[in-house]
Amino acid sequence: MLTSLPNLLTLSRIAVIPLVVGLFYVPEAWAAYTACALYAAACITDWFDGYLARAWAQESVIGKFLDPIADKLLVAATLIMLAGFHRLTGLSILPAVVILLREVLVSGLREYLAGLHVGVPVTWLAKWKTTIQMIALGFLIVGDYGPVEVPVTFIGTVGLWIAAALTFYTGWDYMRAGMTHMMAAPPPKSPAARSARSAG
Repeated sequence: MLTSLPNLLTLSRIAVIPLVVGLFYVPEAWAAYTACALYAAACITDWFDGYLARAWAQESVIGKFLDPIADKLLVAATLIMLAGFHRLTGLSILPAVVILLREVLVSGLREYLAGLHVGVPVTWLAKWKTTIQMIALGFLIVGDYGPVEVPVTFIGTVGLWIAAALTFYTGWDYMRAGMTHMMAAPPPKSPAARSARSAG
């Protein structure tokens, strides 16, 4: 199933990361626009791979594993490069930190709840967060190479703050739902207790 079209689209998001990162090192407008185009194409595949997997009944374990990882790698790499090349400075670093920390939190939460056989559904607010975040990062990738009459960096920065606010709220919402399952889950049995039960 790794070679199915939905999974190939997911893998393409990972494959495009080195290209986007490399283009940051080219101080030319065409490089910024190319990086933005590649990033946008990768974001579009995020919708198509899930849609096609469901429509063609090609949902797979590897696809469910790779899809969120591809998204997080793309976002993390882009935020780090934006900060490294001073397209995010001062207080504008804070929304990037919030977004990255939330991704780590939700990833850990999903991993733990998967052991309890509990899924974490994506809310409509989380989808809006992702959409605003993708658009904001696209603007920031172009940055000062954008048209003079359009405040590209400002639009991207405002969008990132909005995405960070939604990120914080949805992260707390996921954590609250996860804590409900964690508190209800029975404590793991110690090796000694398991051995005693086996001997009995």
